[in-house]
Amino acid sequence: MRILIVEDDPLLSHHLKTELSALGNQAHCASTAEEGLYIVKQFPNDIAIVDLGLPDKDGITLIKEIRCTKIRLPIIILTARANWQDKVAGLDAGADDYLVKPFQKEELVARLNALVRRSAGFVQPQIKSDNMHIDLLAKKLTIFNKPVELTAFEYDLLEYMLRHNRQVVSKRRLLDVLYQNQDADPNTIEVIMSRLRKKLTQAGQDNPITTVRSQGYIFECHVS
Repeated sequence: MRILIVEDDPLLSHHLKTELSALGNQAHCASTAEEGLYIVKQFPNDIAIVDLGLPDKDGITLIKEIRCTKIRLPIIILTARANWQDKVAGLDAGADDYLVKPFQKEELVARLNALVRRSAGFVQPQIKSDNMHIDLLAKKLTIFNKPVELTAFEYDLLEYMLRHNRQVVSKRRLLDVLYQNQDADPNTIEVIMSRLRKKLTQAGQDNPITTVRSQGYIFECHVS
């Protein structure tokens, strides 16, 4: 998952990024609402964690601004406020869930996974396509019930293509997915895609990823 953390407490922000990254996610941090909104608009994210007490604007205002962009993005609120009025205000603004500080890491991770699955149309923590099966929690691929070893980049690319099945995805978008907020050579995507296709075909899977000339790539198999 690509997770945006909008939190002005540097210690909490650091801990969240470290712990979520250790689980194989791409976690990126913003300390203000303006920075968070910029990242939402400029880079692909699977989910956002938003603190209500931000220094420039409150989190509820940020959530409303995100929803005005029409970008489909699940949002979970972090709040130290235990009263029900703040929770209702956050949900009414467009948040999908909330978590009261202090919280257990395991609960946060479980809620993040559930929200991302639902937003992508998957109820179970897995994606199936023809003979392929991806375990979203373990981040593992099997084909014909046999494990296929993928690098982190190969896995992230495949999961993103599966989640955006039958949509043309540009190289630029895939670069943002793999190297958010960093410069990278577009040829890198061609290399990773070539390696991924080779591993899929070697495992017995017909190549499901088609190159669309001058536009990008498309995954065209049935996904459930």
